[in-house]
Amino acid sequence: MVPCGQRLKALRKEKGLKQKEMAELLGCTDRNYQKMEYGDINIPGLTLIQLADYFDVSLDYLVGRSEDRRRF
Repeated sequence: MVPCGQRLKALRKEKGLKQKEMAELLGCTDRNYQKMEYGDINIPGLTLIQLADYFDVSLDYLVGRSEDRRRF
């Protein structure tokens, strides 16, 4: 499986966003967001839902359980 942090980084880059912008969107510090991408922390469930909604992908795709981006 692909770690969530790698997917998160790829999705962020597809939108042309910086880590700082993602941190602002989530209401966290830049460092905390960096830790999410590096896989240094477990991302809370509600934050995962917020990220999946923002990037319009399924939770399974975001966490690496599926290659299918579609939301159901």
